[in-house]
Amino acid sequence: MSKFTLALVAGTSAAVGAAASAAVYSFGGRKKPDENPQTIISPVATRTGPTAPYPVPIHAADGRVPTIPPVDPSGIYQYGFPGPVNDLRPASSLVSCFDRARRNPQWVAEHITPASLLKREGDRRHSVFTEDDSIPEKFRAKLKDYFRSGYDRGHQVPAADAKWSQAAMNSTFALSNMCPQVGDGFNRDYWAHFEDFCRRLTSFYPSVRIVTGPLYLPKRDPVDGKWRVSYEVIGHPPNVAVPTHFYKVILAEDGKTGGNVSLGAFVLPNAVISNNKDLKDFEVPMEAIERASGLEFAGLLPPARKKRLCQEVSCSIIVKEYQERQKTMMSPPPVKGNVSGPTAVART
Repeated sequence: MSKFTLALVAGTSAAVGAAASAAVYSFGGRKKPDENPQTIISPVATRTGPTAPYPVPIHAADGRVPTIPPVDPSGIYQYGFPGPVNDLRPASSLVSCFDRARRNPQWVAEHITPASLLKREGDRRHSVFTEDDSIPEKFRAKLKDYFRSGYDRGHQVPAADAKWSQAAMNSTFALSNMCPQVGDGFNRDYWAHFEDFCRRLTSFYPSVRIVTGPLYLPKRDPVDGKWRVSYEVIGHPPNVAVPTHFYKVILAEDGKTGGNVSLGAFVLPNAVISNNKDLKDFEVPMEAIERASGLEFAGLLPPARKKRLCQEVSCSIIVKEYQERQKTMMSPPPVKGNVSGPTAVART
């Protein structure tokens, strides 16, 4: 694991907005045999007016009239909930959660199996990039935002994972499944090899779930030594944030009820990466991604069922020329259990 990458991720804690909840106070009690009836708590009155009603106690247990709050902050809800709103998008090939402020997905989840990769009924030549009209127009990423930006429209769930139907493949081309990615040397090279590694996991695991998304990590200022988050924004006007890094969380299931799940967590910079770079250099603890993203990926998975992916299989990419790699993507995945040969993931 790269000490530099781990230092960046593990030292970051993303601030995630939380919705405020209104506190509702009520008073009540049960009469005891020796209790003075006059000390029993009175019913609750409700204030009415332009703000949302909330209960106001008339008497406290000791008979005193409590102070009525002079303000009602939760009354803002009558005009609408400010947010944040996370647009969930369930589609045939993915489930995603959209970040309106950065016009990028927060996370996109997919599921691949040997059977899903074997079917080839989708053709990307029939798919087109589209804006996601399920997201309000003022918050969505637009096609023009990427025009002459210098960045690829980088799939978070790759089209090659959704060849099992044309509709499934089409669903991966919505901009809510995209982030600006460096093209040559990353999206079209190392990142594509990484996606191929994920597909090759189906040669050993019957079910592979993958969560992918962007990160915006801090960088130490060489002048004052302070850590700051800085990222480019593209668009007209500037709308879409350019992530500094991307993560993939892999949950490879053994297919048994209550069986083991092999976990892998990786963070890659949104930059040119040499093809001879070891994939394990980008492996990080799951908690590091969770702290950096404000997300949690396997909180319900019992520790006894957790395995480390890179201890189960060889975490390495296979480098091919682009045309050769495209041909390989079109070929069926290896038969389950066959972990030999150049297109399989070797078991360690």
